[in-house]
Amino acid sequence: MKILVLNGSPAGQNSITLQTVNYIAKFFPEHRFDVLHVGQRIKSMEKDFSACAEALAGADLILFCYPVYTFLAPAQLHRFIELMKEKGPDLTGKFAAQITTSKHFYDVTAHRFIEDNCRDLGLACLQGLSADMDDLLTEKGREQALDWFRFLLWQMKKPAAEPPRKQQTGRVVIVTDAARDDTELQALIGRFIARLPRPADVVNLREFTFSGGCLGCFRCAADGTCVYKDGFDTFLRTRIQTADATVYAYRIQDHSMGSLFKTYDDRQFCNGHRTVTMGKPVAYLVAGDLAAEPNLQLLMEARAQVGGNFLAGIAAGPDAPAAAERTADTLEYAILHRLSLPQNFYGVGGLKIFRDLIYQMQGLMREDHRFYRSHGFYDDFPQKKKGRIAAMYLVGGMMKSKNLRRKMGNKMTEGMMLPYKKVLEKAEKRAAEAKKD
Repeated sequence: MKILVLNGSPAGQNSITLQTVNYIAKFFPEHRFDVLHVGQRIKSMEKDFSACAEALAGADLILFCYPVYTFLAPAQLHRFIELMKEKGPDLTGKFAAQITTSKHFYDVTAHRFIEDNCRDLGLACLQGLSADMDDLLTEKGREQALDWFRFLLWQMKKPAAEPPRKQQTGRVVIVTDAARDDTELQALIGRFIARLPRPADVVNLREFTFSGGCLGCFRCAADGTCVYKDGFDTFLRTRIQTADATVYAYRIQDHSMGSLFKTYDDRQFCNGHRTVTMGKPVAYLVAGDLAAEPNLQLLMEARAQVGGNFLAGIAAGPDAPAAAERTADTLEYAILHRLSLPQNFYGVGGLKIFRDLIYQMQGLMREDHRFYRSHGFYDDFPQKKKGRIAAMYLVGGMMKSKNLRRKMGNKMTEGMMLPYKKVLEKAEKRAAEAKKD
């Protein structure tokens, strides 16, 4: 497969984001990765776009690769997209994806920008990878990059086959409030279950008798139990949270999931802080005009992100029945491969807000504090990284000197590449050894 990498970083070869592409390429030599240094050579591309047009026309996958600059992609990549629309070939039906690096500050708006422009160009835009700038320097980050690329390849080649036989163990729980006469939502659930190759347990909230909504009394924060005695705690932990994945099926009501679902959510008050289903994928089956509900779309994505759950899909709209089948396929892939990708702005930012809150309120919210401490959520407090702070003081002092800046020239970005070069060297050896085996 020919993969055209549009490197939007003005640092060119010294782009941190590009190193993730280089790392992936080491383990997939059967695919050809060609790089256009859009961020560094945009002026020459404005003068003559013919070589770029030819490269775009010959690509099977167009991979946007860039650092997030102030909420969006760098201006140079913006300009290249303008040129693609003005002077580029017809890209209808081709695949596109993106890799970004940032500190997850509004990476979501940058990804939306690329997705929207891909739709303008007729490209089939697949889920991208939003990595932290330092992810490639960690074992977890490197594995997530490879897992993402494998998932990307699966999305590109998976056929619309007949539903596989139900041969998997475990189960998926479908939480719904579907009324008996809601034939649209019931049919959507049935379509999903028919496609899923493992048992599905449908839990209808209408059949559970809630004593009431959350009272905000903080009883569950202290000892993990609810003041109500309606059995919701046991119901939640044994029926819902023991499943391999959770699917929420609902009809849009008053711009939300409805008051019954909200009661269910609120009664999980501390589960909103203690993400006890972390690592398990989720999906949604939605009846109603979701396209007209941007806030509800954001809510579903953010909920999955904060919970550390891979969002396998949202089946809604005119294409909902077919989307339900695709979502079932993706959910099954996520379960089998334990798919876990880096959290974006919603997940990283939301979790840090709760982390700081729980740390301050640990005397009251003891169960949450115990959970956060055992999962290492306090380990990334910035004040603990004394070595990095000291290094930044040193670099900052050097950058104040005009003479040093003149002597360093481009050495700054080259120096930043040193740890990534070591990672790539190790990756090359590892890939060579794997090839021998």
